[in-house]
Amino acid sequence: MKLIIQIPCFNEEDTLPQTLAQLPREVEGIATVEWLVVDDGSTDDTVRVARDHGVDHIVSLSPNRGLARAFTAGLDACLMRGADVIVNTDGDNQYHGGDIAALVKPVVEGRADLAIGARPIDEIEHFSPLKKVLQKLGSWAVRTASGTEIRDAASGFRAFSREAALRLHVYSEYTYTMDTTILAGQIGMSVVSVPVRTNPQTRPSRLMKSVPSYLWRTGLAILRVFVIYRPARTFFLLGAVPFLAGFALCVRWLVLYVGDIAADEVARGREPSLILAAILIIVAIQMWLFGVLADLIGANRKLIEDVQYRVKRRALEDVNDGHAGQGGADTNGPGAGRRDPGPG
Repeated sequence: MKLIIQIPCFNEEDTLPQTLAQLPREVEGIATVEWLVVDDGSTDDTVRVARDHGVDHIVSLSPNRGLARAFTAGLDACLMRGADVIVNTDGDNQYHGGDIAALVKPVVEGRADLAIGARPIDEIEHFSPLKKVLQKLGSWAVRTASGTEIRDAASGFRAFSREAALRLHVYSEYTYTMDTTILAGQIGMSVVSVPVRTNPQTRPSRLMKSVPSYLWRTGLAILRVFVIYRPARTFFLLGAVPFLAGFALCVRWLVLYVGDIAADEVARGREPSLILAAILIIVAIQMWLFGVLADLIGANRKLIEDVQYRVKRRALEDVNDGHAGQGGADTNGPGAGRRDPGPG
């Protein structure tokens, strides 16, 4: 069984040596452990540092494509190099590499398809109180949408089985954590949380440039997650707000109208209230129709994902058959630290 530890990097020449120093070369239940760095268009000496520290594979992307794209490129590269288990960690040394053995154990034993490292959020000193609240809110949203019991949805410290890596897709360009977790839950994969340690902060987070920006992007990501994976429920709840408001206006109008008649007064039309109520109810009905359409689109998306899975699996089988035809050569071969082109 082969484990490949992938590290998406963008200008990590200062922190990458610390990250690599903690990574294992031997893990119980694993025959081969290799390291892969995804250089996401770095402008510093990240590639040289990776090569000097014995990284087995370097996948280069250019220009910078963002964390989500780098993560996906890494998964594809690991699969093409024969990985049975893939661990993703960050190049800023946020996660303690010594916990990789515990992280992969549920996957190696066949108890999980995806294992997510759960950080001790409340104990991380450089997390502000607001960020801790947002982390927990995001985890709740992902648990609700995925039907899993994961505790740290934003954690990038993850172990994937080969089958999970083949099936998972990333739609967001901001981050991959929510998409992969929810899709895993949606298609019935076993997802578990594994307590892990973190290291002291080495640099400010690049995902959280400012609190307003983080709030905005995290809020959009959570809403997008629900729209993609729970469209009918999401649009029903969104439509319920204007519907209830419109219904309340209708009831108010009816009460006032009947009251005018009971008091032998001339019943006033109160047309503005009726017009607003009608508009709100029409908006609600449109939202519910959007939910129906989004649900149908979601069914097509699942078919497309299944096709992509079959294509990926066939491509890997062709690669394995090709190596077998060459006498069973290793998919990686000799030469640690070589620079590989990006997939595709």
